Amino acid sequence: MAIVRDIMPQFELFQPATGEDALELLARFGTDAWVLAGGLDSLEWFKDRIKRPRVVVDLSRIEELRGVREINGWLEIGAMTTLTEVVRYPAIRERFAILSEAAESAASPQIRNQGTIGGNVSQDARCWYYRNGWTCYRAGGNICYADTPAGMNREHAIFDADRCVAVNPSDTAPALVAIEAQMVIRNGRETREVMAQDYFIGPGYDITRMTVLGPGDLLTAIRIPATWAGARFYFEKVRDRKVWDFPLVNIASAAVFACDRIDRMRLVVNAVAAHPVRLTQVEDAVRGKPRNETTADMAGRLAVADAQPLRHNGYKVTLVRNLVKRAVRGKEGPWA
Repeated sequence: MAIVRDIMPQFELFQPATGEDALELLARFGTDAWVLAGGLDSLEWFKDRIKRPRVVVDLSRIEELRGVREINGWLEIGAMTTLTEVVRYPAIRERFAILSEAAESAASPQIRNQGTIGGNVSQDARCWYYRNGWTCYRAGGNICYADTPAGMNREHAIFDADRCVAVNPSDTAPALVAIEAQMVIRNGRETREVMAQDYFIGPGYDITRMTVLGPGDLLTAIRIPATWAGARFYFEKVRDRKVWDFPLVNIASAAVFACDRIDRMRLVVNAVAAHPVRLTQVEDAVRGKPRNETTADMAGRLAVADAQPLRHNGYKVTLVRNLVKRAVRGKEGPWA
C-alpha cells in the first residue's frame, strides 16, 4: 500500500488562456500531460503521489469553456462550468430539473463552487485499493483486491464486472445519460460528439480508464437536446451521509406519460458498475403500461435480474430494485 504524503511531486504547470492553446499543449505532451479542471480529484492524486504527471494543463483561465448557452432549443454547458452554476441556471432548472438536482446532490456547497461538470463526469474510480496505490488491474497489475475472499467491496459493482469491480462515482452522469446529452470532445483541429451513454466505458473496453477520453482529447462542452425538456423527471441518491458522500446507488429517469400510461421512459442507475447503467429492458417493459404498483414491481424485479453482488454489497440489489420502483411510480407508496 502507498504511503500518503502531503508534498506533491514536481511537475511543469501550464495555464493556457484559450482552448486552442490547451489543445496544442495536449498534442505536444501526449500521455505526459494531465488536464486540471476544478482540481478536486487531481490534487488528491498528486498529494498521495499516486499520479506523477510531467506536465499539468490547468484550464481555469479559459473563459470559452465556462457558462451555459441556449442555441436553437439546445442547451450547451461549458465543461468548466461549476456545479453550482449548473444548479442555479434558470433554463436548466425549468427544462431539465433532473440535472440541476443531480448536480446539487454532489459533494458539499463548497466543493460545488469549485468542482466543474466536466470534472464530475470525468473523475476516476474511488476504489480505495486503486486510490491507495495497490497494483490492481486498473493500475496495471493482475488482480482485483476488492474481488477476493478477504476483499472489502461494500461500495463496488453489481453489474458488468470484468476483472475490476470499481464503480463510476458521478452524480451528474446518470442524469446526462437519461436526457440524451452529447459530449463535445476536441483533439487538435478535430471535434467529435459522443452520446453521454457512450462517453462512459467499462473495464471490458479499457480497464485503465472510465471514459472515452484518450491522449490529446479535451472535453469542451455538454450539449442537451430539447428531446426530454419538461418531461417528468426523477432523481434519487442513496449515500451514507447527507452531504459530501459519493453515491452508494443513484438513479435518474425521464418519462413522458399519456393518459397515465408510460409513453416513453429512460432509466439509468449509477454507482453499480464502472459506467452508468441504462436499463433498456425495463424501459421496453414499462412502455404502454399504467403507472401503478404492479408496473413498478415488475420493473424493479426486472432491473436486478442480472445483478451479481459481491460478498459485502448485496444490499445494492435491494436498493436498485426499490429505486426503480420509485422512479416508475413516483415516491408515493411503500418503500419496499
